[in-house]
Amino acid sequence: MKLDTRDFGQVEIDEKEILTFVSPIFGFEEYKKFALLYQESVSEHFVWLQSVEEPELCFILLSPDTVVDSYEPDIPQSISELLGDGAYMCWLIATIRDPFSDSTANLKSPIVVNPSLHKAAQVVLEEKLPIRYSLFREEDKKC
Repeated sequence: MKLDTRDFGQVEIDEKEILTFVSPIFGFEEYKKFALLYQESVSEHFVWLQSVEEPELCFILLSPDTVVDSYEPDIPQSISELLGDGAYMCWLIATIRDPFSDSTANLKSPIVVNPSLHKAAQVVLEEKLPIRYSLFREEDKKC
């Protein structure tokens, strides 16, 4: 399937790889179908969550282990039931700023994906976690 994207122009994706959000992204409830797009030249720790329904809607996600040592969110049972059985992938929504050293990740509301069932959800965790967690330690910002 050909998919028009905000950042990559038109790309070819396998329709079987489309994720269906069973619990929507907050503020974007009307969009349910997304694809994960990888750009190996950037990093395996970053992916683009591209809407299948709206070419201009795209989120940059990053792997939690890129910014924190241990991130083991407690996924609510209600979300686990929606996502189904299997091993989950967890991604953080990144906000890229100028300068790049001011960029942040949302630890409070990760995107959780069941890759085997092609289901996803944004989860608001009960744990006290920041919405704007710096991607860089203070000493890294000075370099």
